[in-house]
This record gives sequence, C-alpha cells and structure tokens, in this order.
Amino acid sequence: MSFKIRINQIRRKITHSITKNIGSSYSEPKVGALNKSDIKRVLIIRPNHRLGNQLLLTPIVQEVINTFPDCKIDLFVKGGVAFPVFENYKAINKIIQLPRKPFSNLFKYAKAWISIKQEKYDLVINGDKNSSSGRLLTNLADASIKVFGDINEEIQQKYSDYQHISKYPIYNLRHYLTKIGFPENESEVPLLDIKLNDSELSKGKKILDDIIKNDKKTICIYTNATGDKCYSEDWWLTFYTRLQKEFPDHNIIEMLPIENISKINFKAPNFYSKDIREMGAIIKNTSIFIAADNGVMHLASASLTPTVGFFSVTNENIYAPYGNRSIALNTNKTDIEDWFKAIKNIL
Repeated sequence: MSFKIRINQIRRKITHSITKNIGSSYSEPKVGALNKSDIKRVLIIRPNHRLGNQLLLTPIVQEVINTFPDCKIDLFVKGGVAFPVFENYKAINKIIQLPRKPFSNLFKYAKAWISIKQEKYDLVINGDKNSSSGRLLTNLADASIKVFGDINEEIQQKYSDYQHISKYPIYNLRHYLTKIGFPENESEVPLLDIKLNDSELSKGKKILDDIIKNDKKTICIYTNATGDKCYSEDWWLTFYTRLQKEFPDHNIIEMLPIENISKINFKAPNFYSKDIREMGAIIKNTSIFIAADNGVMHLASASLTPTVGFFSVTNENIYAPYGNRSIALNTNKTDIEDWFKAIKNIL
C-alpha cells in the first residue's frame, strides 16, 4: 500500500468520525406538511470525480424526476465527468463542480461550497452515506427537506439489495417520504442510464460496423481496470481463447483504455474513444459487454447493454451491474464454467 493511499485512509477515518453524527439532530417535517407540488428545486450531492460514481448517480436522479416531475435538479459533484453523463437530462438545472484537486485551486473549491449556502432548495439528498463532505454539505444547505442517507434497520430488512450504492439512496428517499405522508413507492428501482439518443446510437452503430464489417452479433470485452481489480494477461488470454471457442458465430472486439493497454495483446479487433457518450453508443450496439469492476463496466450498464462484471476485490453487493440481464460474478467463488454458463444465458 502506497504512502498516499495510507494517508487518504487515515484522513477518511478521521473525517468520518467527526461527521458521522451530522444530521442526527435534524427535525423532519410533519406528516402532511409537504406536497409533491412543493418540491421545485432539488440538490443531489455526490462529490466524487470517478466515472463509475457519476454513472451510479443516474438512478437517484431518475427517481427524483419520476417522483417530482416538475422539479429542477442541481448536482454537486467533483470533476467534469458529470457533464457528458447527464447531457440528455432535461431536468438538470446546473452542475456545481468541485475541482478534482482542491488544494491546487482553493478559491474554486471554496466558491463551490459557498454557492450551496446561497441557494434555497426544497429537497437536498446526500448521494453517499459514507461521504463526510456529502453530510457536511447536506447540513450546510438551506432546504425544507434533508436526506442525509443513513440506512435504518427497516430498510435493511425489507430490501435484500439495500447495500447497492445506486439503490440505497432510492430506498432511503422512498422511506423518508412515506414517513412524512407521501404514498409508498414500490416500483422498480431505476437503472443506470445516460439516455443515449437515436443520433448517438446511429453513430455508434456506424463505428461498430466499420470495425466488424459483417452482420454477426458482437461481444465486447474490456480487459483493463484499476489496481487490484485488474486481472492478469494470463487470466484474460485464457478467457478470450475460451470465448472464441464457445461463440464462433460472434464477433469479439476489445475496447481499449486511454493507456492503450490490452491484456490479450491486441489479438481482437479493438477501438478507443475519449468521448464517454460515443463509447456508450458503440457498446449499446453490441450484444454483451464483459469486464472487471470499473467505470467502463458501469458505462456499459448505463448504456442499457447486458453487462457481465467480474469481481475479485470489491464487493459485488455494492457495485454490481443490474438490469438488462446483467450479472456480477465473484471470481473467488465461481469458476470459468460458471462464467460461460452465465454468458450463454444472456446471449
């Protein structure tokens, strides 16, 4: 473990211990005090810059839009990834962007925080219960309703998937709203979705057709990941060879990362794009996307493509792709026969 990672872990523990009780003294509105029509301005807070975490925010944004169709939403995030992720969300009023490295731009950092206090909101939602800054910002905001994100025992008992980082903010919001008199919402939890439009999908199909040059269905793999989540070249070469054997009537292509790394030594036709929405549109035109747990895996899921996510060090109960026949496979508890059985069930 690097010195930087160790320092960050210590910092998180200290800030969490300081902020964990923030919101405990917050007084909830009385039953019947608010109607749906009262919720016009909403702030959702998720100060994390990673692509995956921004994509995992899309379900709670959809939930708010579905619940309060006339509202306008401000997002408080870090980095610029949220702009392309939410490009086609008409309800987004503005995106308040923290700099990725706060100490290199303290003025921008402070300005973003101060802007929260200057606005008046009807509803504020902390999108990550483990985020110390999210709790602080929720407490700071001027709002009629504040949802800090704490999960209570009733939610844990009712929903087997309450741990999922995209789902618990929704379950928590629904639970909170029923406590103040809103009708109980038992509809399906929204999926990750970047809302690709027809023009984007058409462009993605053209790019894919130029790569494969045939009418066969296509399997897309992504062999990169960060840190310990990344599988070895031997692992991926074994998997790729078996993939070729099991699905000879399918194209197999590889999406490459910005580092131009291929764990299968560029044996498959490949492509790369810096455009998040273009990447998603290409993936949407394939039959299945296969990768280790990483941001691009969540992008595939948010493109509404059947997604297979391999997990070895992270918790699939928290980060699993879901919907559209997607599946998470813990490679410590399953073997290659299980993986290909799951892939065949999807295809």
